[in-house]
Amino acid sequence: MFDFQIVTNWFDELLRGCMPEFWVLTIEFVLVGVILLTLYALIALALIYGERKICAFFQCRLGPNRVGTWGVLQPIADMFKILLKEIISINHIDKVLFYTAPFIVIASSFLAFGALPFGKGMQVLDFNIGIFYILAVSSLGIVGILMAGWASNNKFSMIGAMRSGAQLISYELSAGISLLTVVALAGTMQLCEIVEAQADGWFIFKGHIPAIIAFIIYLIAGHAETNRGPFDLPEAESELTAGYHTEYSGIQFGFFYLSEYLNMFIIAGIATTMFLGGWMPFHISGWDGFNAIMDYIPSVIWFFGKVTLLIFLSLWVRWTFPRLRIDQLLHLEWKYLLPINMVNLVVMAIIVVYGWHF
Repeated sequence: MFDFQIVTNWFDELLRGCMPEFWVLTIEFVLVGVILLTLYALIALALIYGERKICAFFQCRLGPNRVGTWGVLQPIADMFKILLKEIISINHIDKVLFYTAPFIVIASSFLAFGALPFGKGMQVLDFNIGIFYILAVSSLGIVGILMAGWASNNKFSMIGAMRSGAQLISYELSAGISLLTVVALAGTMQLCEIVEAQADGWFIFKGHIPAIIAFIIYLIAGHAETNRGPFDLPEAESELTAGYHTEYSGIQFGFFYLSEYLNMFIIAGIATTMFLGGWMPFHISGWDGFNAIMDYIPSVIWFFGKVTLLIFLSLWVRWTFPRLRIDQLLHLEWKYLLPINMVNLVVMAIIVVYGWHF
């Protein structure tokens, strides 16, 4: 399997051979930022188009089919529309918090996005506490949401923000404990080491039933953290107009819209990395010929293929189940998912201590 670190090391050596270290680092930082921003935008456009088509499929419609072949240019048209829309000035708001909130939300999403290992040797950040870092920066988004609801001076926005705060803080516990279950199995929090540890088998298979339970709970908690149906109470149109971003317009609303879709990708990316081997191909012990064929598939395709499958599952759930009430949503977390998760973590610790895993 090709290691993209060969390319990055070659480029680094090329720059160091003709300029000082300061300019080498500056150019590399700028290039990494531009590449991540471009990838961030392209993935968001692809997800918007994909959800519309999948939603149409479930509802027996065609979906976008006018702008471009099969409507593939519709998200680009929407992007230009939202960029050109007027930003409406709202009276009686806390202007500092109101205008800062979208940037906090998008920055939180972008920081988590930059730490994902997209392929072998394709990772911008690789801390020894990588999963802890992702949990920390992804949790910052709730600060922006609460700021948006409070600063809008709108009761519907405030109710949406409070719902979102209760929902995200609650389900963050289950998501964190599910990932901690895998950390206990892997023995490390560094993402590249977690992926490498799954070379001879993905953790969802190696970790017995506790790994499967942790995977299912993480998908449920992650789905709730992205405010997607049936957990879309913070944005319930029939009750709260648009929730915490009711008063936002133009590019400010676009930031919330963009981060919501990318958070869906990040949740799927973390699940892929922790449970499904990340960019690691599917191997079967003893099947050397089959494993060699799997190794020919580029690591980037493995990662994005797994992420796409999980995103499709997320969209399937959204367009299948009705919206929960807020009391049902919190009961699900505090009375069921969290206790099961805590017991599951203890069981996984026992399995690791006695070496009962594969």
